[in-house]
Amino acid sequence: MEEIARVSNGPVGAAAMEVETGEVVALNGKQRFPMQSVYKFPIGMAVLHQVDTGVLKLDQKVRVKPTDLAPKSLRSPLRDLHARGAELTVRELLTFMMVDSDSSASDVLLATVSGPQQATKYLRELGIEGINVATSEKQMATDDQVQYQNWSTPEAMLGLLKILQEGRSMSPASRDLLLELMRKTWTFPTRIKGLLPAGTVVAHKTGSSGTRDGLTRATNDVGLITLPNGHHLAVAVFVSDTKVDEKTRDAVIAKIARAAWDCWQ
Repeated sequence: MEEIARVSNGPVGAAAMEVETGEVVALNGKQRFPMQSVYKFPIGMAVLHQVDTGVLKLDQKVRVKPTDLAPKSLRSPLRDLHARGAELTVRELLTFMMVDSDSSASDVLLATVSGPQQATKYLRELGIEGINVATSEKQMATDDQVQYQNWSTPEAMLGLLKILQEGRSMSPASRDLLLELMRKTWTFPTRIKGLLPAGTVVAHKTGSSGTRDGLTRATNDVGLITLPNGHHLAVAVFVSDTKVDEKTRDAVIAKIARAAWDCWQ
């Protein structure tokens, strides 16, 4: 991992685990990295926890007001489709958030679960100490430094992926829904999926910052890879604070995922 990461000329955090055996390899596994849109994965977990506990329902309608919509600087197909706002179900908002990495849907769902502090409280209840949800997408868009408040360590992200794969503390229906949405994620197929064999099943969530003055603060991908033997790899890679180009950043993630695949497949 260290050799692969060297070309990034910046901090890289990476970790991989074979879920069924618990074997782990890591690089800077306990260091904090900005999640960017990777944080939509723990938000999704928090939403589905409230579904499982009866606080929310998947078919429950949520009013999305024009003032809830993300600014043009952020990805939001929901905003582009419903510039005047809309009423959408929790399931529809989850789909926008997880499949399209929609920032408007993310902020609405985060507010629906009573905000960042509640999402982080849920993570602590799961025993996950190394992930922090602190702000909305809109808040992150106001200043490049804000994104560092929404952080994860690579090893903590593996822990959350393991909980998802094993279906701990969530209903089978919620687990299956979230995995299905993460398998449908279409953003940045050149990262975890980039060097894996065609047809490999990957349930993942990407995250990216903008690039300002040549500096890219976050290029991330985390997910679950299904191995040929039916076992599962949890992989989390965070490439931070670098001036190398997107192709190089994505290749670091792809090569680390492939190295993990080669190790355990």
